[in-house]
Amino acid sequence: MTEQAVRSQTVHRWYTRPVLFVGDVNRALRFYVDMLGFEKSWHEGDGAGKVCQVNHGECEIILCEDATRSDKGRLFIELTADGLADLRRELAEHSVPSKERWWGNDTIQIDDPDGNELFFPLSE
Repeated sequence: MTEQAVRSQTVHRWYTRPVLFVGDVNRALRFYVDMLGFEKSWHEGDGAGKVCQVNHGECEIILCEDATRSDKGRLFIELTADGLADLRRELAEHSVPSKERWWGNDTIQIDDPDGNELFFPLSE
C-alpha cells in the first residue's frame, strides 16, 4: 500500500455510538439520568419522540424505543481507577442493582430496565 493510500484512508473520522433498544424511552431515560448520572444530550420530537441520547463523559448511548425489537445489547465501558470509585459511589447512593462477574476479567455488570448490559472491567 502506498503512503498516499494510507493517508487517504485516515482522513475521515468514524464517530460511533451504540443504540440500545428499549421498551419505554422515558423509563430508560430516567434510569440512565437519575440512577447512573448520565445527561440527556438530545431527544427527538422536542422530548416527545422515541429516540434520545444520553452522555456520561465520553460515553454516548442512543436509546431507541422500538416495539419490534426485543434484542438486548452489551456495552463494555472502561474507566480509570477514579472513575470506578465514582461509579461504585453512584451505585451505592442510588441503590442501583449490580453484580460482579467474570467476563475475561473481573467486571461490574449493570442491567438497565430492558435487560441491556453495561460491563465495567475492574482492572485498567
